[in-house]
Amino acid sequence: MYARSWSTPAREGSVGRPSFVTDHGLWDEERLAAAERVEAALDDVDYVRLVFGDPHGLARSKTLTTDAFRTVLRNGMNFSPGPFLFDTGHAVAVDFLGEHGIGVDEISGAGNFLLVPDPVTFQVLPGRGPRTAWVLGDEYLRDGTPHPLSSRAVLRRVLERYTALGLEPALGLEVEWYLTRRLDDEPGNQGNGFGLQGQAPRVAAVNAGYQFNLDAAYDTVAPITGPLGLYLQKLGLPLRSLEHESGPGQVETTFSPMSALDTADAMLLFRTVTKRYCARRGHHASFMSQPQLEAADPSGWHLNQSVVDTATGRNLFSAEGLSGGLSPSGKSYAEGLLTWARELFLLSVPTVNGYRRLAAEHALAPTRLGWSFEDRTAMLRVVGNGAGAHIENRMGEPCANPYLNIAAQLFAGLEGLQAQPTDPGPAAPAGPPQPQTVPQSLEEALDAFRAGRAARLLGAPLAACMTKLKESELRRYTAWSSEHPPVPGQVTDWEQREYFGAY
Repeated sequence: MYARSWSTPAREGSVGRPSFVTDHGLWDEERLAAAERVEAALDDVDYVRLVFGDPHGLARSKTLTTDAFRTVLRNGMNFSPGPFLFDTGHAVAVDFLGEHGIGVDEISGAGNFLLVPDPVTFQVLPGRGPRTAWVLGDEYLRDGTPHPLSSRAVLRRVLERYTALGLEPALGLEVEWYLTRRLDDEPGNQGNGFGLQGQAPRVAAVNAGYQFNLDAAYDTVAPITGPLGLYLQKLGLPLRSLEHESGPGQVETTFSPMSALDTADAMLLFRTVTKRYCARRGHHASFMSQPQLEAADPSGWHLNQSVVDTATGRNLFSAEGLSGGLSPSGKSYAEGLLTWARELFLLSVPTVNGYRRLAAEHALAPTRLGWSFEDRTAMLRVVGNGAGAHIENRMGEPCANPYLNIAAQLFAGLEGLQAQPTDPGPAAPAGPPQPQTVPQSLEEALDAFRAGRAARLLGAPLAACMTKLKESELRRYTAWSSEHPPVPGQVTDWEQREYFGAY
């Protein structure tokens, strides 16, 4: 077979900025070494999917030929700032043609930013067909400074504070999600547009549910989750368990402890490939907290966390003596989480739908702003003792931005650790919810976010951007509700269209 030879411009100027990584000193020795390994492996790859997590926690990508990626690896890749400007329904929330009000000049006119691959995250996706690799990128302005709207950069800044103190967080993921069976292959694009999501995928439950951890219930999802688990392990993810929860087809997936950045990267990869894997097999996976599925029980994301002294390897949360419990440092960390909870709650439960899980009828909802030993109704559940002592923060929803959710909790905990030692009081007894509760709606969480100190974590530009994104989302929901009064306790069509397909 003969193919024409097509002339192309000089490779160095074709994408990104020539020598962008080198000129701005963006990589440490670990990444320089990893880049050499990546370059050596590219002969065995057909495409590279260059990915970043947008403010909503959704993976955005470009799929590059191997030849193009050889240049992009060190030059970066031009990306449109659209994912920073659109809300969850793809409505324009940040005015890039006028006064955007977020303090990032490069947003004006929707000019490009550069996404630089992080070679440490490069991996080849298992499966047949074109050999495709996945690599996460870090967002930069054109002058080489970290992009102020980058979620991954926020988490990096928080972790730098831990490192400076000789500390390292250890995190464990527990994620609930729904596996359903697709009823058709229709794309659901009727009526779709900017801020107008098309019909959600039509699905059916895979079982009746409401036999918690019943082996027979798991057996109904195992034809999909069993091979999925093997696929996740081939990706190197430290999968620990798969189990059936209460709802019909509700699955909980847990992972062994990881470093904080690895945990966030793993969550983004896990959600993305799980949806893709199930879709290719005639099923639909959704991390929407409460889908519009008959008898659906809300899903949560529990983040297990502890802090290790890197010099000694000691768990700071471990109390001395036989009584166990939380150490003074652990209590200070918990106090930080509680003190900042309402102001940063938006980053852990960012959707209209996520607040359905916090309603009073859900007995195990983490509605109380408190901590308790082995009590699933409190926001913070203290688990284990000795070297295994850790805090399980139960407030997150599964579709939260992993970088922002994790950064918010680590930031708040560190604020508590660095404050004067305080005791958040005795562990709250089990029983009815106390008066002090977590926000009960996106509107309440947004009010607390706007009135609080979120910019200390996010920086002023991202705090302003998140405010605009969530105001737009809430405004569209409120407008829809005025014409279609919601039925109390029922998930609306708006929520199903907005979240079920994307998340």
